[in-house]
Amino acid sequence: MAKNRHATLTAHKKPTPQWRNLHTRALTLLLKLSKIEAAILAFAVCSVALGLGNSLQSNSSVPSIEEVIETSNTDNLKSPANTNRKTIALTLPDANSPITASKPASKQAAFYTQAKFTADSDIAKSDINQAIQSESVKASPAIEIAAKPTKHIQETLKKGDNLSMVFDRVGLNARDVYQVVESGSEGKALTRMFPGEQLEFVLGENDQLEQVIRIKSPLESIHFIRNASGEKTRFDINRVTRTPDVRKVYRSAFINDSLSLSAQRADVSQSITMNMANIFGGVIDFVLDVRNGDQFTVVYEEHYLDGEKIDEGNIIAAQYTNRGTVYNAFRYTDPDGDTGYYNEDGVSMRKAFLRAPLDFTRISSSFNLRRLHPITKVVKPHRGIDYAAPRGTPVFSAGDGRVSASGRTKANGNYVFIKHGESYTTKYLHLHRRSVKKGQRVKQGQIIGQVGCTGLCSGPHLHYEFLVNGVHRNPRTILKKLPKAKRLDKNLKSDFLVSIESTQLQLARYSSHIKLASAQ
Repeated sequence: MAKNRHATLTAHKKPTPQWRNLHTRALTLLLKLSKIEAAILAFAVCSVALGLGNSLQSNSSVPSIEEVIETSNTDNLKSPANTNRKTIALTLPDANSPITASKPASKQAAFYTQAKFTADSDIAKSDINQAIQSESVKASPAIEIAAKPTKHIQETLKKGDNLSMVFDRVGLNARDVYQVVESGSEGKALTRMFPGEQLEFVLGENDQLEQVIRIKSPLESIHFIRNASGEKTRFDINRVTRTPDVRKVYRSAFINDSLSLSAQRADVSQSITMNMANIFGGVIDFVLDVRNGDQFTVVYEEHYLDGEKIDEGNIIAAQYTNRGTVYNAFRYTDPDGDTGYYNEDGVSMRKAFLRAPLDFTRISSSFNLRRLHPITKVVKPHRGIDYAAPRGTPVFSAGDGRVSASGRTKANGNYVFIKHGESYTTKYLHLHRRSVKKGQRVKQGQIIGQVGCTGLCSGPHLHYEFLVNGVHRNPRTILKKLPKAKRLDKNLKSDFLVSIESTQLQLARYSSHIKLASAQ
């Protein structure tokens, strides 16, 4: 009882109604809102109220969006707290623009709300414009986003360059080099490029490497394309090959001095002239057999890309008239894929051996078993022919065969020996450079070296020997005793004649036209 003697009665507090708690929380949130957010919230409440009014009374008038915004602005300006605010006027799209036409009414209202409102003075105009642009892009999918700008830089490899140096000149780092090289075998091949080759770099935003293009030729390029879809950036490889336009070209001329000069005057390139000489090399010696008044006609391909000539193709047909005798040659590929040149009877123009293994200037020393050596001054047999020619002149294999020796000695200099079957061997001495190795298979007309002056020699020339069963024979006279050229099989000859029919007529017509023109 003593404990409760001074106890006093206390009144129980009634719990606060739930609606009052909600009202307090809402009021607290409103106080925390910024001025912009409060203005937008007020406009949203007005929009909801107007919407409800339209649904209840369809004939009631609804104020426009502009009127609502102006009302909101007027109310806000009356308050002393809004003295630092200012109205930003933004240019709105025309009412007939695709954006307005493609939007429903509610989306248009939202767009105009973002475009015209009262803003705090510390909000930058650029931020508002950015918000309007982003809203425009979202509202109209028809608007295309501008493509990322790219920059193309082309670099030609110079002597002494490596891949890192080329990348560095473009402004790229070692990481870019590593990523491209590790893309595969083609990437590693970039490290073995030669001076004169070209690389094209495509740089994107912030000068980031997007592509590397290796231009191997006008018709072929290899593209290394950035792929950053995975966790690790890599470069995918895409080989691009273009097909040129092929045009037939006819050229004809009479020989006045030499084949090369006459061909040059007829606008025939050196490569076409050399190929034509190789085609007829088994029947005509273009140094000793050529006479003034001879005529040649050649039909060959020219390749064009985007309207510009890029290179020359194969000789389709050729005709050479030597001392009144007409020789024709037509290109033909048999069903096995072997390509050669045949006359109108289907006989191959490629004889067992070429009459001369190079385009020489003159014969400086003939086959002579009792010749006085020009250096040692000793009478010693000269078991071959010396063809004088400028240093670097290509030397061809006289026939198909296998290289039996390729080396250098003090007397012979650089030399190549080729064995043709069991009975025949050809030797090529004093070469400036050898292009084949021992054991290598070669074909007739293939370049095996260059004319030089190595070993015991007094000037640049090719010493050429021809052996039959190990015995030296005169290369100039032995040719008449060599096996005849092969002939097409009977089952292929009919197909060959059909394939050359139109070309044969054009070749004869063009050659006759040149003769008539020259006679007039």
